[in-house]
Amino acid sequence: MVNTSINHLPLEWIRVFEAAGRLGSFTKAADEIGLTQAAVSQRIRNLEDRLGAQLFLRQPRGVLLTIEGEAWLPYVSNALQTLGRSTDELFSKPLKKIMISASASMVQLWVIPRLSALEQRENYQVSVSTMSIDPDFAKANAMLEIRYGTGAWPGMICAKLYQEELAPMAAPGLLAGGKDWRDLPRIAISGPRLGWQEWAAQMNEAVPSAPTYRFDSFVAGLTAAKAGLGVLLGSVPLCADALGQNQLCAIKGMGLLQDASYWMAAKEGKVPPKQWAALVAGLSESAT
Repeated sequence: MVNTSINHLPLEWIRVFEAAGRLGSFTKAADEIGLTQAAVSQRIRNLEDRLGAQLFLRQPRGVLLTIEGEAWLPYVSNALQTLGRSTDELFSKPLKKIMISASASMVQLWVIPRLSALEQRENYQVSVSTMSIDPDFAKANAMLEIRYGTGAWPGMICAKLYQEELAPMAAPGLLAGGKDWRDLPRIAISGPRLGWQEWAAQMNEAVPSAPTYRFDSFVAGLTAAKAGLGVLLGSVPLCADALGQNQLCAIKGMGLLQDASYWMAAKEGKVPPKQWAALVAGLSESAT
């Protein structure tokens, strides 16, 4: 008699079915799970016998899900994903050391001011390294990276740190006397954000003259702007302290919101869920 009760279906057989159905191959499923192709085939056969239904069509060049197998696969996938997430959340051990990689500007202007807000920070060490160039995620050693972009990186979990807004800003003394800010020297920053030309095109502004100063880091350009050297196309969130302390003044009505921003990213499964949630809460804009 066929018994389809879940109590009579070994989890390993179900896991093998899910991998084979998702990948469309017994061989690929064997590689992913760490079994031989013959072992995968045998477990699928056992599962089909127990269910009393054929799940795959065996063909010379591979396998295809049957109608029954295709209908069952999403339920199995969702159930295994839920099981995996709950296991991680409840039983994964917190890391003793968190390694964060970011640009010098993000480290100085964003990360360091927020480290004290991290929950249970006394229970683990935070190691921060400066990213001089953007390496490939696959080659990076840090478990957490702070990157500029849209957060669409395959195989990564990502959390947006803040809503990016770019606006011209300058030291109050430089703007004194009723001068038109457009006639003042401009400061440019090399990097991933929009430059003056792109900003002007999106704001329907006249094409600006070539910048008088160019820096290879945002924090250097910010320091130059506070020193009164020129007008900086600055990130409003990163310049919040300078704006709040009246070291800089943003030109009213000239802010431009951006889809791209800085994100905290980690490879899937690299950071336990509870620690990831605490890091997001401590380092995101909502923490301030």
